[in-house]
Parts: sequence; structure tokens; C-alpha cells
Amino acid sequence: MSLPSVQRGGRRAVLALILPVACIALWQWLGSYGFLVEGVIPTPFKVAEAWKVWAFGAGGFTLNPYSGTWWSNLVFSTQRVGQGYLLAILVGVPMGVLIGWSRIAAQLVDPSIQWLRPIPITAWLPFSIALFGIKDFGAIFLITLGAFYPIVVNTTQGARDVDKNLVRAALMMGAGSGQLLRRVILPAALPSVFTGLRIGLGIAWTAVIVAEMVAVKSGLGYVLWDAYYVGRMDVVIADMVSIGLMGYLSDRLVVFVEGRVLTWRRLQSH
Repeated sequence: MSLPSVQRGGRRAVLALILPVACIALWQWLGSYGFLVEGVIPTPFKVAEAWKVWAFGAGGFTLNPYSGTWWSNLVFSTQRVGQGYLLAILVGVPMGVLIGWSRIAAQLVDPSIQWLRPIPITAWLPFSIALFGIKDFGAIFLITLGAFYPIVVNTTQGARDVDKNLVRAALMMGAGSGQLLRRVILPAALPSVFTGLRIGLGIAWTAVIVAEMVAVKSGLGYVLWDAYYVGRMDVVIADMVSIGLMGYLSDRLVVFVEGRVLTWRRLQSH
């Protein structure tokens, strides 16, 4: 990596940190001078202390039920997001390509998707619990459902917007339907597919928290609701920061993969 690239990366990182650091400093100042409601909005220092105990334990005997449980709950939530998100990709991308490319598939399937899409994830909770009980697959079902719609809608749009000249050129060169889908339609739709993947991933993290509050007894969502119930707002905020951090890191991973897969876009921009 060249020195100018490192400098640009460092400058972006500094700029990205200015607003969060300023907000945390203001938050701490307001708490230090009594402008925050005691017990409702703890200061950043108290949140950091609670997060430290949650992550590494208090040391020795403790009655704190959250002590040292951060990593295990993070793993539970991440596994559920990964499983549900993967299922959404495996179903949503092929279906989106098919709907975008085939008029018959669009007429058969797209109306049902557009009818079901406005139903919020929370409305599916009773159905999920009735069908799967208080188990992991109930949460995975909700995550898959939440991530599926943005993936399939964006993939559909990408497949519909493929340059017709590319299609004609491929047909003139003797490409069959399968080759046309693999070699022309899907590659041309990939920018829209990745847009759907990023939106779907954000919704997947929202869905896992909603599901874990009710449908399972572990994970960041479960800790969030349990800590609120017992008045541990410091743990609640630490949990919220953990969720945001994991969402950000997983989004950066998708962006990294997108940059490697869509190298041709970077070359075109130069």
C-alpha cells in the first residue's frame, strides 16, 4: 500500500472519529454537571466500566449476572445473523435475478413479495413463536425474512436494468439462456445486489435484537431487554454500542468483498 493511500485512510479515520468523540465529550460533560437524569442516562465512564465488567468479569465472587458474558452473547447473536443472512442470500439473489429477467416469474412471484414486504418483523413474532417455539430457528426465521426483502428487491432492479445492448451482443455470439444469466445478467446486476446485501445486513442485525428480546434466551437482544428490566441502563447502552459496532464491522466486510468482486467499477472510475 502506497504512502498516499495510507495518508488518505488516516485522514478518513480522523474525520470519522470527530463527531463521535465530540458527542461522547458533551455527554460526559452533561453528566458531570448534573444535566442528565441519574439512573436513566449514565455517563460514558459508567458505561465503559459496565462494559469492562460485562466483557472481562469483575474478578472473584460476584452477584453480577452479566459479569464476563459479553463474548458468549456476542457469538450467539453473530451466529444467528450469519445463518439467517446466508439463507436470505441463497433465496433472495436467485429469486431476484429470475423476477428481474423473466416476465412470467415477475407476474407470478413479485406481487406476493410486494404484498408481504410491508409487514414489519415485529408482526411476525407471534407466528414465529407459535411455529418454532422459544428456539434459535425462530430467530433465524425472522432474520432471514428481514434480510430477504431488500436483497430480492435490489437484485430484481439490477437484473431489470441490464444494458440491452449487452444482452443482444451475447445472443448474437450464441449464448444460451443459462450462459446469458451467468455471464451477463448476474454480473451486470451485482452493484444492485451488493446494495441489497448491505441494506439486508443492517435489517438482519435489527431483526436479531427483536427476536432475542422475545423468542430466545441468549444473545445481545436478550441481555438488552433483561438489563432494561432490572434497571441496568449502563449495560443497556453498552449493549447498544456493541450492536452498532458489530453492524458497522459486518457492513465493512461486505464493502470489502464488493470492492474485490467489482474491481472493474474502480477501474472504470479512473
